[in-house]
Amino acid sequence: MSTKSIFATGLDAGSTHTRCVISLLEGRHLRLVGYGSVPSRGWSKSRITDQQAVCECVLAAVEQAEAMAGTAVETVVAGMGGLTARGANSRGRMDFGRPREVEQRDINRAMDRAMHIQLQEDRMVLQLLPQDFVVDDQPGFHDPRNMMASVIEANAHLITISAQEHNNLVGAINRAHLSVDETVYEAIAACYASVLPSDRRDGVALVDIGAHSTEVVCYYGESAQIAASLRICGDHFSRDIAHAFRIPVESAAIVKHEFGGAISHGTAENSTVELPLVEGHGREAREAPRKMLNEILESRTVELFEMVRAELARAGMQRAISSGLVIAGGGALLPGICDVAERVLECPARIGLAQGFRNWPEALNDPAWTTAAGLSMYAARLRSQVDLVRQSVGMLGRILR
Repeated sequence: MSTKSIFATGLDAGSTHTRCVISLLEGRHLRLVGYGSVPSRGWSKSRITDQQAVCECVLAAVEQAEAMAGTAVETVVAGMGGLTARGANSRGRMDFGRPREVEQRDINRAMDRAMHIQLQEDRMVLQLLPQDFVVDDQPGFHDPRNMMASVIEANAHLITISAQEHNNLVGAINRAHLSVDETVYEAIAACYASVLPSDRRDGVALVDIGAHSTEVVCYYGESAQIAASLRICGDHFSRDIAHAFRIPVESAAIVKHEFGGAISHGTAENSTVELPLVEGHGREAREAPRKMLNEILESRTVELFEMVRAELARAGMQRAISSGLVIAGGGALLPGICDVAERVLECPARIGLAQGFRNWPEALNDPAWTTAAGLSMYAARLRSQVDLVRQSVGMLGRILR
């Protein structure tokens, strides 16, 4: 029996930080062996503007993780997101002509037909997420194999993305002398790491708030119902503060992290925050009302979760998320954000942290690391099911369940 170690590497190339997580598969468990994080360069508004800069950041983050793990990696699973990502339902039909047993190849062909839809120019399918099957006009089957049927239809949720943006990221990773096993929607990866399968069955939504994009995914009955990108992101919060107090965006981000909160109620009227000095302007330090700061952040937070509510309502899922809302990404660190989410969406909310890793350090109990952790878990699943992938036709063996 082979004793070769199986290393699984997840790479989250974000707009502000590039993070890498290397884990070791030990039986049915994952053990963290290395991680790395460096500030990102080469991005603007969730798009790559300098591929070489992104390549250098990827290389630096991976080298940090390799040094800690004591091993070299050759392949990664990378996260994809941004404003070009969109989700939509699709259906693929297989007519056998006569009743017979449904085989694995029939399911694969139905899923393949669901994937082949007419896309706009510069669009590609990022992920195919199965929902259920209709067998002889009877809906709601999750595994129709070995059933007698003359017609099956596969319902799926397709996530599409800009082919150019996808190729730019894969190209940057390849220039860092790494190959990409798979690209995964970032919110799907974050949900995989922070939400238990039982919670997905009962209905759960995850919001991944990044610096330049916010992704939403919703599960019900183990099936993905929504995958969407929202125009409001962490950068908007900082820019709101910058405009209100007439300070640079970088200074506004510092004020937000050190003094800001998503709830203004209860903030003392006489409480103030000191605004960072702007070098070279020769001005004295200024103070601003803390209540005004929190009112700005609260207003933008409410707007964000109203957009989430609209996405849920559009898919008829607003009252179906019994397990509540999970908030991941760097934007989840804003104090009081869960309280605002609960008020707007009328459901429980919590911060999404990575689960299921051995030796996961306290320093990484941060929602900003959830996506990288999920990508590593996804890589472990791919690595441990190589035989299943090789035997499968189409994409069914590659999808994340």
